[in-house]
Amino acid sequence: MLALVAGGLWYLAPPAAAAQRDALTEELTEALPGCGVWRWNLARGHVHWSAPMYRLLGAEPMTEAMPYGVLAQALHRDDDLRAEVDRHLREGISLFDQCFRLRHAEGHWVTIRLRGHITRNLSGAEPYLTGMAVLADQDAIPGAADANARLRDAVETISEAFVLWDNQNRLVMCNSKYQQFHGLADDLVRPGSSYDEVIAAAAEPIVSKRIAVAGKDAGDQRTYEAQLEDGRWLHINERRTRDGGYVSVGTDVSDLKESQTRNAESEHQLRASVAELRLSRRELEHQKQQLVDLAEKYALEKNRAEAANRAKSEFLANISHELRTPLNAVIGFSEVMQQALFGPLGHPKYQEYARDIYSSGAYLLEVINDILDMSKIEAGRMTLDVSTVDVADIIEDSMKVVNQAAAERDITLERHGPAQLAIEADRRSLKQVFLNLLSNAVKFTRDSGRVDVHLSRRNGQVKIAIKDTGIGIAETDITKLGRPFEQVENQFSKSHQGSGLGLAISRALIELHGGTLQIKSREGQGTTVTCTLPVEAVPPVEEVPLAESA
Repeated sequence: MLALVAGGLWYLAPPAAAAQRDALTEELTEALPGCGVWRWNLARGHVHWSAPMYRLLGAEPMTEAMPYGVLAQALHRDDDLRAEVDRHLREGISLFDQCFRLRHAEGHWVTIRLRGHITRNLSGAEPYLTGMAVLADQDAIPGAADANARLRDAVETISEAFVLWDNQNRLVMCNSKYQQFHGLADDLVRPGSSYDEVIAAAAEPIVSKRIAVAGKDAGDQRTYEAQLEDGRWLHINERRTRDGGYVSVGTDVSDLKESQTRNAESEHQLRASVAELRLSRRELEHQKQQLVDLAEKYALEKNRAEAANRAKSEFLANISHELRTPLNAVIGFSEVMQQALFGPLGHPKYQEYARDIYSSGAYLLEVINDILDMSKIEAGRMTLDVSTVDVADIIEDSMKVVNQAAAERDITLERHGPAQLAIEADRRSLKQVFLNLLSNAVKFTRDSGRVDVHLSRRNGQVKIAIKDTGIGIAETDITKLGRPFEQVENQFSKSHQGSGLGLAISRALIELHGGTLQIKSREGQGTTVTCTLPVEAVPPVEEVPLAESA
């Protein structure tokens, strides 16, 4: 009715009706402060608003008519108000009832409902739209705004990117996740924005992979994966709505993709490892067969070597026994000749020859005895007569034997340590060892040198260190020492006789006692031979042939 009243004002002829028209408009404005009066000259495009209409939009009232261009700028791009008016004019519809959106001065959209009449003035030349405008929410169903707010809150709180498009490919709503994922500005995610504009401004995915969808609704939906510029992956599911629009939901699957990548890499590495293991297995099987063959050959050669070693030991033992018998006679007769028991020999040369025969025979007998001892050791037939002995006393006796040779060359020979040092051992074997070591020390020490013997006891072991200031041994030659018949060749050693068995026998006898023999030497500075023996005798162990242990 109010719209009819407002429309009727335009039937009055100006200027007589102008005063009445303005008065009635003022009365309507005061009576309905929440309603805006429209007077729109459709031919000229002039729009008159009452003050409440401006207040609905938070704008300052204009004193003159507003050009339609200004109104068009405030209209939402999807709300073509002029097209609706033109349709009414074409179809001869006078009643006008339309909702549309106008931009509020603060930037948000306000939905306006305009009800009125399309009429013509008295001359019938210019059509007018006269009516009342109210906020559409005033006529809405109670609770609809709250429901809409709850819907938006729900969409905003989900962890997925959500967007809804209408059947004209215009944006209905989206959440901040969608805006964030695609890097969209705020003005592009307002309702009514076209799909083409939004997609053109969105960050283009680097990779897009379509996923086949099965089922009867496969034609109304599609699923694909897209990788964004920042490296994140989205699993996007799009589905048609009943009104022809569609909804799209994008889930961040970056962690899943990363896990799949790691799993794929792990699987690749696992397959490579399995292939390598199979290859290694074949190689190991081949090597195993080679080792079996080598073991069989080794066992055969070992048996042959042991048999040859036994034969050698038996031969040496037998030949040594055969040599000792005539050698004893040679030594005995040369001694008789030296002492001239049956009268003088006559010429002095005979006396010299007798001494040489005796000396050479004694040396040869010593070598034969060493060979016999070595044969026993290698054959495992060497036994120890263990009793409680004084190591210090054995050292003292051995030093007396070599003392004359040391004195002849002005070599100082001293013992350091406790006066008594009792252990369980074979006295004869230890004396043989110490005599050999002291003889070597004196033999290879230059005139006016020193040979020191240090004795000590600690942690159930006795240590005897024989240190000389002799010629020393090169580091590369130390490993040769202790092997049967091995000697280190140098200018000094060539002037001394030796079979190369003394040190090997000494080491073997020390090891039979459960001890160790170590050699440290520096060429030109001297040598230290250290024997370590247990205080208490150790049980005998199965003898290993010396030739193998070396």
